[in-house]
Amino acid sequence: MSPSEPVIRPRRRDDVPHLARALLEQQRASGYPHRDPLPYSAEQFILRPGTTAAWVAEVDGLPVGHVAISRPGDPTSLADGDAAVVRAWMDAHRRPHDELGEVAIFFTASSARGSGAGTALLATAVAALRERDLAPCLDVVPTSTGAMRLYRRTGWQEVGRVRPSWLSEDAPDVIAMVLPDGSAGAGS
Repeated sequence: MSPSEPVIRPRRRDDVPHLARALLEQQRASGYPHRDPLPYSAEQFILRPGTTAAWVAEVDGLPVGHVAISRPGDPTSLADGDAAVVRAWMDAHRRPHDELGEVAIFFTASSARGSGAGTALLATAVAALRERDLAPCLDVVPTSTGAMRLYRRTGWQEVGRVRPSWLSEDAPDVIAMVLPDGSAGAGS
């Protein structure tokens, strides 16, 4: 029996333990989050400060994916590598940092791969950013090949490679990406 269609809904506090297990379970295959082990709990990673809104993909009553949106900081107050990511986004969109919105904390459980959950979550995040008149941005470690395929397939464009402060020494540079105006961002 195949799983039901994913339902996208706002994240609830009681989703977090399920999401934490899914995050850690899929980490080995996806490479996300890059740091393994995480320097803090999976729950803290999911409930990151600065999140503006968050959603889950639910299949058959269980959360199987997550996405959040946040606002990038002012590059003048960030560490060099973190500022470089924001500047790449600003340059690409030709907008100040306070008009940017970031897709963040985006993952699906291995069991949800191919179900459409990731595409639906990404579309939800992009729509929420567009509703707030924020220019969509994200960063991704290039070893996250599944995410890279999804982003490229849905119109995201690479605008730079940078080394944010959180990146480990053995990791390749992070790819800064933007979704140009008029691009749907998922499902197209």
